[in-house]
Amino acid sequence: MESANKTASMTEFILLGLSAHPTLEKIFFVLILLMYLVILLGNGVLILVTLLDSHLHTPMYFFLGNLSFLDICYTTSSVPLVLDGFVTPRETISFSACAVQMFLSFAMAGTECVLLSMMAFDRYVAICNPLRYPIVMSKAAYVPMAAGSWAVGGAASVVHTILTIRLPFCGDNIINHFTCEILAVLKLACADISINVISMGVTNVIFLGAPVLFISFSYVFIITTILRIPSAEGRKKAFSTCSAHLTVVVIFYGTLFFMYGKPKSKDPLGADKQDLSDKLISLFYGVVTPMLNPIIYSLRNKDVKAAVRNLVNQKHFTH
Repeated sequence: MESANKTASMTEFILLGLSAHPTLEKIFFVLILLMYLVILLGNGVLILVTLLDSHLHTPMYFFLGNLSFLDICYTTSSVPLVLDGFVTPRETISFSACAVQMFLSFAMAGTECVLLSMMAFDRYVAICNPLRYPIVMSKAAYVPMAAGSWAVGGAASVVHTILTIRLPFCGDNIINHFTCEILAVLKLACADISINVISMGVTNVIFLGAPVLFISFSYVFIITTILRIPSAEGRKKAFSTCSAHLTVVVIFYGTLFFMYGKPKSKDPLGADKQDLSDKLISLFYGVVTPMLNPIIYSLRNKDVKAAVRNLVNQKHFTH
């Protein structure tokens, strides 16, 4: 009964963030704010050019537009909270707001995992079966593929959010993180979390293991096909169409595996250092990756650069 009363009174959490490192807070506030502005600008421009330029009305750029929109949603669900935590001495968040933020972050991360594998399939068909590309990647195929990515990510997040919020939180309400990161919240539960751990393991296989295997196999076929192209110019052109996607995949999955796949420290002093490194890694994954995506795609893609130039020139002439 006492446990139930304590659970009922748990109406808010305190986000610890970097409160133990005030100097770092000031530095990171400026860095994260600048990165967030770059994310909004870079991804916003990419969405704009993929909508306005008829040359970019293809499956590849449709997926890219989705990825940019996803990055804006993902960072907007967490970055304002992170920035507020850097300037507020005691950052609190209500239980319901924490659940919403947890849901959005998990849903966006899951969606991106699936979306990146859809983009790999698109590149596989374009390079390995170019004659069948218009049939295989028709609008009737690529729109449901993107919609399915959002639906699967959202559904997985609903399951994990419900499994987390139904737990009793009857002790400490301090989340040792910038946001309501699901692993940090689960540490505060005063009940058996084995179902959560098992479901998280299953999700890791579905959203990390399966897409990485799929992308790896796709790129084995892609690279094999590229190497068979007789001319050096042809090989260079074929590889340039998928190098940006491959770069994004390596950064995104590399950080995710590092964050969720590494062993946990048993030593309390080591655990403190690990908590700080976990927070900084999640910050990298949550802010740096969405910032790099439009930069990588813009620098590695002539079509995007040409579309941005056309957009700027049109604006210039209208003024």
